[in-house]
Amino acid sequence: MEDERIIGLYFARDEKAVEATEEKYGRLLKKISLNILGSSEDAAECLNDTLLRLWQKIPPERPDDLKIYACRIIRNASLDMLKRRLAKKRFPDVEVPLDELEGSLADISSGGEFDRSEFSMILDRFLRELRPESRVVFLKRYFFFDSEPQIAADLGISESKVKSLLHRARIRFGKYLHSMEEDL
Repeated sequence: MEDERIIGLYFARDEKAVEATEEKYGRLLKKISLNILGSSEDAAECLNDTLLRLWQKIPPERPDDLKIYACRIIRNASLDMLKRRLAKKRFPDVEVPLDELEGSLADISSGGEFDRSEFSMILDRFLRELRPESRVVFLKRYFFFDSEPQIAADLGISESKVKSLLHRARIRFGKYLHSMEEDL
């Protein structure tokens, strides 16, 4: 079923919208959550939360891209659950790929801060400037939380190339953020 039709079902308050969303994107959404949480039970819970949030948010919101909209919701729900788990120290050994970006973000002085929408626009511009292969690797790691071996297997490249592309992208991202800060 096409996304526009699914969104139309949400606006009509037809419960088939939830079923259609789960059928079309359920595996992807659960994979994103599983990559972040490492637990299929928690990933299933986040998937259910995501479907509920979609039901609650559409309408009034009308996403341009249902797939990206749903991915963003499950990613945030999974990160929230991970924060709660880490706060309770239930899973202290969980690796969060965003920690890798701390070096880039730490280069920004405390004087210039970006709000969420500014940061989102800056990130979008930065991603558009990356070569397609680097952009895909960056997004797979920091948005979809795929592991480096998983990215290498998906793209048919070596793990060392993935690490190299990520390293260069992080350095470039830090420089990009620094240049944006100077423009503030």
